[in-house]
Amino acid sequence: MEECKIYNLYNLNETIAKELLESATYPWEVLPKISEFIIKIGNTLSEDNYKKVGENVWIAKTARVAATAYINGPAIIGENAEVRHCAFIRGNAIVGEGAVVGNSTELKNVILFNKVQVPHYNYVGDSILGYKSHMGAGSITSNVKSDKKLVVVKNGKEKIETGMKKFGAMIGDEVEVGCGSILNPGTIIGKNSNIYPLSSVRGVVAKESIYKRQGEIVRKN
Repeated sequence: MEECKIYNLYNLNETIAKELLESATYPWEVLPKISEFIIKIGNTLSEDNYKKVGENVWIAKTARVAATAYINGPAIIGENAEVRHCAFIRGNAIVGEGAVVGNSTELKNVILFNKVQVPHYNYVGDSILGYKSHMGAGSITSNVKSDKKLVVVKNGKEKIETGMKKFGAMIGDEVEVGCGSILNPGTIIGKNSNIYPLSSVRGVVAKESIYKRQGEIVRKN
């Protein structure tokens, strides 16, 4: 599944996690390594630009973090990022430069590239969101199957056994996810794609597509 490979989904120059992602072929392969990577790179961050505020929590001095936000480590909040009122960062989270984590949004074991927006009542778990991707209000990643079986990435007749129980969505650069959508476990969305509001998405959505509903995906003009 060539379209699911890291270099087809992401511009790695737009994340502090470039080194980590370059070590893998498919993005989900790095999910178990996020925590260790944050601790490693966090201890190398410049004290002129970042402040360590708790156990393995580094926040850029230019970032804006609401007093009511909760951040558990390991976590890195990048320069000029915004973490808004009542955001809940459970740990193992990289929030990129200029990214927005909004009101009542919950993050867990994630990489948000630079300028990602998860601004309104989103849940993002065991997922990677590419540069300038945006999740509309109330859209979420579902990261565990209802039958608790291991997640399989499927693209038509092709499939990849990931061996992972917790795996949300891999969202490419500049993807727009419509309000109220659910990205089911193992969802892959190619760069520059749009997901209609109230969608239930599963499998692989090719780059530069418009996802209207299951079975109705069209290419952008």
